[in-house]
Amino acid sequence: MSNYHIKNLEEYFQVYRKSVRDPQNFWEEIAEEHFSWQKKWDNVLSWDFNKPEVKWFENAKLNITENCIDRYLFNRSDKTAIIWEPNDPEEEAQHISYGELHKKVNKFANVLKAKGIEKGDRVCIYLPMIPELAIAMLACARIGAIHSVVFAGFSSKALATRTNDADCKMLITSDGSYRGNKTIDLKGIVDKALEECPGVENVLVAKRLDSDIEMKEGRDEWLQPLLDEASEECEAETMDAEDPLFILYTSGSTGKPKGMLHTTAGYMVYTAYTFKNVFQYKEDDVYWCTADIGWITGHSYILYGPLANGATTVMFEGVPSYPDAGRFWDVVEKHKVNQFYTAPTAIRSLAKRNIEFVESHDLSSLKVLGTVGEPINEEAWHWYNDNVGKNKSPIVDTWWQTETGGIMITPIPYVTPVKPTYATLPFPGVQPALMDENGNELKGNQVDGRLCIKYPWPGMARTVWRDHERYKTTYFSTFENMYFTGDGALRDEVGYYRITGRVDDVIIVSGHNLGTAPIEDAIDEHPAVAETAVVGFPHEVKGNALYAFVTLKEVGESRNQDNLRKEILQQIVDKVGPIAKPEKIQFVSGLPKTRSGKIMRRILRKIASKQTEDLGDTSTLLNPEVVEKIMNNSL
Repeated sequence: MSNYHIKNLEEYFQVYRKSVRDPQNFWEEIAEEHFSWQKKWDNVLSWDFNKPEVKWFENAKLNITENCIDRYLFNRSDKTAIIWEPNDPEEEAQHISYGELHKKVNKFANVLKAKGIEKGDRVCIYLPMIPELAIAMLACARIGAIHSVVFAGFSSKALATRTNDADCKMLITSDGSYRGNKTIDLKGIVDKALEECPGVENVLVAKRLDSDIEMKEGRDEWLQPLLDEASEECEAETMDAEDPLFILYTSGSTGKPKGMLHTTAGYMVYTAYTFKNVFQYKEDDVYWCTADIGWITGHSYILYGPLANGATTVMFEGVPSYPDAGRFWDVVEKHKVNQFYTAPTAIRSLAKRNIEFVESHDLSSLKVLGTVGEPINEEAWHWYNDNVGKNKSPIVDTWWQTETGGIMITPIPYVTPVKPTYATLPFPGVQPALMDENGNELKGNQVDGRLCIKYPWPGMARTVWRDHERYKTTYFSTFENMYFTGDGALRDEVGYYRITGRVDDVIIVSGHNLGTAPIEDAIDEHPAVAETAVVGFPHEVKGNALYAFVTLKEVGESRNQDNLRKEILQQIVDKVGPIAKPEKIQFVSGLPKTRSGKIMRRILRKIASKQTEDLGDTSTLLNPEVVEKIMNNSL
């Protein structure tokens, strides 16, 4: 029996038991069965969560692009690898075959080499969802450069922080981007960011808008003329299994974003294996994940996972509401999409629109539906199941993180019976544990606690870039010999898992993990602001939204509050990005604090969520009188 493709529930339990009884042998079989290696490993796994240090497929040699492209050239060269669907439905879609992708990646790789990029160098990619984004990532991987993609909705400040932290030598961008009926001046944002980035030597600019932009002599060059001159041949660099593949930044609950470092072999094996099973992908299927490649979902399940299976993957430049709320279903019908993977936020926003937008489309090609980014609420689940899946396409409610590299807890369609709002069962090789606050594992069913993983899996991040102590402190110091996810979960009577949300100060808004610290920092920089606390509250479309409690300096107390709110929102857009704008900003006379000066955020969360009947223990508050004032004036 092949463990690579699980086809029924009995097989799942057999494979899962094998994966936890003998993990090393299990993953060795998967790696041998499906992938192309220049040299096999000497040892499958060595690990120590106390250091923490994890190494998979030690001393194996490979290149991930040979597994994602080259090995399909002999029998699938003409097969479509990437379907690119542009923002404007009137613009023609592109179908890039595996053969064409090979040539494009090699040309781009040769451009990088000509500009002095070598194995181990970091390259920042700040591009919209255009083919050049996928090609640039693969070109970096081809020559052993480490790509660091920054979501093209982030501000110049956020871009500069990430570029400097990764010490990037080159930045790849475009003259601008389309987003619905708007255009965004990406090159202007880059120019502002690079005022603070002395390490960037070259900027390559793809043409998307054909707009008039400033090109800095000696630094900036148009990409296309360089590609036109480059050779189509580029030998893949030999990489060690544990060589870095990419750095991807995720919000921290305190301080600067964390650069999660993913390595080559384990990430490849894990994303490919999860993709194959979680979406039950079969030859000639068309698969579409609606995420942006600037997030881990796009890395793992638009690019690397699908291509490592020889799949056809859709890359979408636009937004679900442009030109109207039927756009997703237009794309499904047009490209006869079989697997569709999106965020609960998108589902909730589309569910509010006229059902005609869905019913006027032929969605009969759909076989599997998926959700990612946050737990899906029951109402949205049923709308998705009834109207999009027509009660025949199973919904896989997937739980995972930037840090995990791939899906960890999920139904397998046509294998696992689904249950609304539950991520159901752990994926093979994943060993979850629920822990109480005292560090004891909660055994059996019908328990809830903090979600940990007690054994390594190949896709896990290996460190925080240049800050291993932070990696250790954040993920491995809360519970002994465990990876702590930062999420709470419950396990029901049959062993199904339901994720109950973050237990720290990272809030998931529209599927994006937003740390409160950088948003509070941005607000606090306003000259009229004294202090800020940002919390999340439930939102029927976004899942969660942000609520900012702001105390003002004397200079701000006489100001017009509406104008102040506008200025604060603009400050957040400039410093963090539009996705971090609070839904509500309440000006308050003080924040509830303990005697040690710590803000009692749980009280603010209750006020923001309008759950003020029971505020819990307030005996440690230094200033209980402010709580009533905040409640009386809540928005």
